[in-house]
Amino acid sequence: MQTTSVTPPSLGIKILYALGQFGWSLAIFGVGNLLPYFYMPPESGKEVLFPSFIYAGPILLVATIIGVIGAGGRLIDAVTDPLIANWSDRATFKFGRRRTFMAIGFIPCAIFSFLVFYPLTHYESSLNAYWLTLCITLFYIFLTIYLIPYTAWISELGHNNKERLQISTFISVTYALGLGLGTQVFALQSYLENAYNMASTEAFQAILGSFAALSAILMALPLFINEQKYCLQNKSDQASFEAVKTVFRNRNFRFFALSDLMYWLSMTFIVTGLSYYLTVLLQLDKSYVSLLEIGLLGLSFLFYPVVNYLANRKGKKILITAGFVQFSILFGLIFFLGKFPLSPLVQASMLLLFSIFAVAIFGILPNVIVADIADEDAKRTNNHNVGMFYAARGFTMKIGISIATFLFPTLLLLGKSVENDAGIRATGIAAMIFCILGLILFQFYEEEEIIS
Repeated sequence: MQTTSVTPPSLGIKILYALGQFGWSLAIFGVGNLLPYFYMPPESGKEVLFPSFIYAGPILLVATIIGVIGAGGRLIDAVTDPLIANWSDRATFKFGRRRTFMAIGFIPCAIFSFLVFYPLTHYESSLNAYWLTLCITLFYIFLTIYLIPYTAWISELGHNNKERLQISTFISVTYALGLGLGTQVFALQSYLENAYNMASTEAFQAILGSFAALSAILMALPLFINEQKYCLQNKSDQASFEAVKTVFRNRNFRFFALSDLMYWLSMTFIVTGLSYYLTVLLQLDKSYVSLLEIGLLGLSFLFYPVVNYLANRKGKKILITAGFVQFSILFGLIFFLGKFPLSPLVQASMLLLFSIFAVAIFGILPNVIVADIADEDAKRTNNHNVGMFYAARGFTMKIGISIATFLFPTLLLLGKSVENDAGIRATGIAAMIFCILGLILFQFYEEEEIIS
């Protein structure tokens, strides 16, 4: 039954909510993007960044231990998504059906985001592999407990399409802030090494520990929002399996989710590979990774008002399509990095400038599309499964990230050094192919049907 006396959230409430996204995006950055960097560091011709904690060679010819562990953690996380979503959709806690889960998840999530990069021994050991497996598994479980109820609030705090677009814009900004701060690990690591003569491992772990503490504080902030006062309270009566079937019966959602899977697969390749592209293909210092990413995210904010304006005037589908086309071209160009008759810094800057608009598009619109689909489905079927729709989107997203997490280290086996960079260049081509598939699948999404 829907509560009709809810109060529209103020600007302050929306900002408080968005800061939670800052927290979890900072927590997930390291686990999602830095595993190969820490456990299979790039070979730029300089001294080795980190000692070998886990065997980095091939297993079963085509896989690596890091790839298997990283992908396995994501798969476990994906399986728990629909369970947490359905429990929170059906919950009746006095503290709030979403807030209760978020309160349980945020502290362990932050702690394990750090422990993933704190191996038990300082040398190569199978014990480190078992420890990493445990920490990654627990990290993703507690991330799901926090994240799935959190994202359901996009639809429940946003009482109409305009508010949902505004909230999605806010959380896109804070997600980018978390991602931007996360990428500063490379510059901060260099600073601690040079200013305080810290070893690379100690500097890296000190930064990730600080990030974990800050992420916990930020994730706690949305817990101060009165859920009963500001959120639409539509309780689901469907069991988990039935709710999952209801969500995936929605044709528009199926095609959106498949295209989104391809987006995350390709994007994970690029974000994970950025340190390799700059330090090996362009032979720049690792601090440039931080500089490039913070510049990219900062400049993309300039296009947020443009994306909002065009989405309201022209629709979301045409913008997402344009973003896929832009990324497909960009990812293909990565294969040629270091071969253009331009300075390495100019080539890196070209990457930044060419991707700004697409970053803004995908930062804002996908969450709004999920909210639109969930709202239309609820009105048409009278089944209120907002949390499950976001969980299903999270499931396909995490499958994409899992595949990329598995494949990326495998491709690196082809070569990740200045002398042999074939594996690094192959990741750009793989990302381009997956991005093109996402573009094709998204064309089957019928925006007019949802809006009408």
